[in-house]
Amino acid sequence: MFCLQRLISNKKQRTHMILGTGAEAIVRKIGDKVEKERVAKQYRITPLDVNLRKSRTRREAKVLEKLETAGIAAPHLFAMDDKKMTIDMEFIDGQKLRDIIHENPEHYGRQIGETVAKLHTHHIIHADLTTSNMIIRNDQLVLIDFGLSFFSHKIEDKAVDIHLLYQALESTHHKDFLIIWDSFIASYKKNYEESNTVLQRFAIVQQRGRNKNK
Repeated sequence: MFCLQRLISNKKQRTHMILGTGAEAIVRKIGDKVEKERVAKQYRITPLDVNLRKSRTRREAKVLEKLETAGIAAPHLFAMDDKKMTIDMEFIDGQKLRDIIHENPEHYGRQIGETVAKLHTHHIIHADLTTSNMIIRNDQLVLIDFGLSFFSHKIEDKAVDIHLLYQALESTHHKDFLIIWDSFIASYKKNYEESNTVLQRFAIVQQRGRNKNK
């Protein structure tokens, strides 16, 4: 979760906009690009901290590269520096789906289903599927924030990905939830061959969550 935007300037007087500061990174808009910097954590042993930030920076860059080759709408990767722990990527100019999904919940639910189906077809787990991480640009859904993403062929990982989406939609868009969810499921099934297997495991994941809450 990121904090409110603010503006700063660097030594060269180029305007920076801080898009967000999270637990792991600072995200800045510099010109028409976005720079994501993974910051050091004082509570971690230095060698461990460096290795973690380096591996996560490399992994996110690999995910962005794969998304582009797979034809999945996401920010274009310009550069990755695993010494500075930074990723430079395209700034996606559009509206957060969170703010407009109520205008056409069935349509947007269908777009989410198609996009997640493409992710899972290419064995990419987003791991933070919320409507705040979905931008609508020219009526196209563009996914952002792949900081937690990873590659996996496991049905369990894909089911958990959907479970997290379910929770996000239910809590944030309760009024339109059923319309969005039904549309998502229909689209996901239509566009992903292994959807039935994943959705069966999703039901098990949901049940585990309910049992924990009892």
